[in-house]
Amino acid sequence: MNTAEKVVFWQRISSGRTALLYLLPSILLFSVFIFYPMFRTIYLSFFLTNQAGEAALFVGFENYAYLLQSSEFLNSMKATFLFVFYTVPVCVIIALFLALLANEKLKGIGFFRTIYSSTMGVSVAASSVIWLFLFHPSIGMFNRLLSMLHLPQVQWLLDPEWALLSVSVSTIWMNLGFSFLIILGGLQNIDEHLYESSRIDGAGYFHRLRRITIPMLSPTLFFIVTITLINAFQSFGQIDILTKGGPSQSTNLIVYSIYREAFINYQFGTASAQAVFLFIVILIVTLLQFKLLERKVHYQ
Repeated sequence: MNTAEKVVFWQRISSGRTALLYLLPSILLFSVFIFYPMFRTIYLSFFLTNQAGEAALFVGFENYAYLLQSSEFLNSMKATFLFVFYTVPVCVIIALFLALLANEKLKGIGFFRTIYSSTMGVSVAASSVIWLFLFHPSIGMFNRLLSMLHLPQVQWLLDPEWALLSVSVSTIWMNLGFSFLIILGGLQNIDEHLYESSRIDGAGYFHRLRRITIPMLSPTLFFIVTITLINAFQSFGQIDILTKGGPSQSTNLIVYSIYREAFINYQFGTASAQAVFLFIVILIVTLLQFKLLERKVHYQ
């Protein structure tokens, strides 16, 4: 190694040390709040634990085998997938529709943009309490409307056939503001000259939507679908406030099942195994998204 190569080598070493120094705070935060809890969860999933959450007896994969044979856990996974199926597509489609409306250059449109994005400013707890009153069987607005139309009332949160749909509706409303705002930002970043050129060529609104708007908005839509999907799998607050997993376990989503197993039944081993299952499911779904959908994304 000659002198010039040595200088380059030590410059790279110095740059690497400087980069690590800048990254050190982030690495420490990730280690404390992400890496350690993740590895601790995986570790506990192989043990039976005491009420303090400490490993007491090594059981290997028995916790996982128990879950795969548990009808309650399988029902929880089924409810979770149904919940994701109900919420994610509808939320993205409604947010896209509202963003297209709000992107029009009309007088007073700023007011509607504020209204559409306002759900971002309401916490999950506050939103859930609002929907709890709306779904109330006797004083709720929805049943009052049904009464005015002379239709039979519905036990929204008390009927197993309606409970998951009801929670899904409230979740769509809660997530709508964030999705709307991100999609609107993506729409406003599309070059206006593309629309002007298409108008000169005589293209109609729906042709421009299909050939310009959707392709140019595809990176934003891909981001929103990914984030909304992950958030749907991790839903907890609205379940805890609205239904507590009932009735008849119809809304016992996987995260709420983990909470009950760990902090009500004090079975931290099986709760950790459920958390590992959830991690694997989200990882697989995310990888499938990148594999199947990213090829249709236009990054230009």
